[in-house]
Formats: sequence, structure tokens, C-alpha cells
Amino acid sequence: DRELPRGLRDYAVLVLLARLGLRAGEVAAMTLDDIDWRRGELAVHGKARRDEVLPVPGDVGTAIVGCIRSGRPESGSRIVFLRCYAPRQGLTNRGVTGIVYAACDRAGIARAGAHQLRHAAASRMLAGGASLGEVGEALRQRSAASTAIYAKIDYGRLAPLARPWPGSAL
Repeated sequence: DRELPRGLRDYAVLVLLARLGLRAGEVAAMTLDDIDWRRGELAVHGKARRDEVLPVPGDVGTAIVGCIRSGRPESGSRIVFLRCYAPRQGLTNRGVTGIVYAACDRAGIARAGAHQLRHAAASRMLAGGASLGEVGEALRQRSAASTAIYAKIDYGRLAPLARPWPGSAL
């Protein structure tokens, strides 16, 4: 319910996970200082203390603005996503995953974790014609092996890469 502060916060969290493929910890760690509104960019503090800058699509920016303006309680904290109840501190990874679980419960579907939204973002990129290298870059993967996990999603695009079985008819 995006009429309520909690709904605005939860929607922004879900949009960041699903559209940008962020990890739960990256969403939980996001501060107001990480958003460059003039450039339309978001600094992401990823695994292994790697910082990356991502473009902020319009729908993602709109969701974040809605959360900050109407869904965020007053606080001296610079963390974007705060708990709805005292103590007003930043969400944890577990809190972000709890938002995903609650959304699944409301939708009447099996619970999916925050990381499954990252996989879904990769699937959409592949279905849209992105290469594995482009998906790896968008998801800030350090190695091709990490990105290869997403390749098994699209058997149709993998088929031309498979070699014929020795001795079989071409």
C-alpha cells in the first residue's frame, strides 16, 4: 500500500532489488549521500568493499523519492531505509529479506529471497538480448564464473554454444 509510509519504503526496496539487481546488503547500506540526483547515479557499496556507480532509471528514482519524502520517518540517520518502529535505525540484510518475504506472502506466492530478485533481473537482461558479459557488468560480478550461474536460465541462447556429441549426426 503505497499510501502508507511503510508501503513506500517497501516498494522502493523491492524496486531496487528487482530493477538494479542489488544485493540485500547493498540496499540496507544505502545512504542519502550515495544518491547523486543531478547525475542520476547511485553509488553502490558492494561485496569485498567494492564501490560502483550505477545509473538510476526513472522508475527507480521515483520510488526512492517517494520513500524519502513520504515514507521515511524523521531521523538524524543518513541511512535511506529505516525501521518503521523504534529504534529508528537502518534496515539490516535480514530486514530487507523480510520485506521480500512479506511481499510474497501478500501476493500468495512461495517465498523468494532478495537474491532471487537479482536472478530475475539477470534473466530479464538475458531475455532482452544482453550478453553474459553485460549481465556480469550490470550486476557487478567479479568473475565470469559468477555470472555463468545465470546462463543456465536461458537454454535457448545456450544451445548454439553446445558442441555436437562425438559421432552424432550434425
